[in-house]
Amino acid sequence: MDTHGQRFDVNCSILFTELPLLKRPAAAKAAGFDAVEFWWPFAEPVPGDRDVDAFIASLGDAGVTLEGLNFAAGDMAAGARGLLSTPATSAAFRDNVDVTMAIAEQTGCTLLNALYGNREDGMPAKQQDDLAAENLAIAARAAALADATVLVEALNSHDCPRYPLVSTETTIAVIDRVRTEANVDNLAFLADLYHLARMGEDLAATLDRYRDQTAHIQIADVPGRGAPGTGELDYEALFQQLATQGYTGWVGLEYKPADPADSSSSFGWLK
Repeated sequence: MDTHGQRFDVNCSILFTELPLLKRPAAAKAAGFDAVEFWWPFAEPVPGDRDVDAFIASLGDAGVTLEGLNFAAGDMAAGARGLLSTPATSAAFRDNVDVTMAIAEQTGCTLLNALYGNREDGMPAKQQDDLAAENLAIAARAAALADATVLVEALNSHDCPRYPLVSTETTIAVIDRVRTEANVDNLAFLADLYHLARMGEDLAATLDRYRDQTAHIQIADVPGRGAPGTGELDYEALFQQLATQGYTGWVGLEYKPADPADSSSSFGWLK
């Protein structure tokens, strides 16, 4: 597949999960990648210093850069999709901002993804949205000190039925609200093409219309979330479009490995 000069990093929270956390950066490097990204890699929003130091050291030892990192999002395996829009988890999110910023400053990571959080039964949507806006502003102000950008992404309602941001338009509206109300300019859109395609969006039109608001792109094919070429999307055309538009950021590989026991076998489409 012709990738038209795009730069790819590996999401080591969905690929190489057959390995212990601290061995994944080296595995990505061995597979030919110079950059990685992670969902929040610890069990708690505020891990111990020793765990943080070991994680950072694993990146340096492997010789890879950390291009993207999620803020803590709760127990994602149990269905959680963010902490910032729920009163019960808001304090944990704010505590996590400090740790995330420390990692960003030490690694040079400048893209920090904040999952919005699920809708809660019995809680008005406006209450959740107001809290989310407040917490996104807090995160953006903190990130600015590290020259970092806070990302917000849309997910799909098939995989994440309680997540409210399921289109580019609604996600951009949240970003615009926070940028205006909080007077911050380091909040941007993460275009996860798998999630957008699952919701039926015209990917070419989205990438064109929102090119100036998009700071990062993640990819997987649909419907199975496998590597490009395993499903319905014409990724070669999308890569060509990104090149034509002058996109210079990283493209995160956030797809399921072909062989869960050997993620290194999942990159044949790049050759």
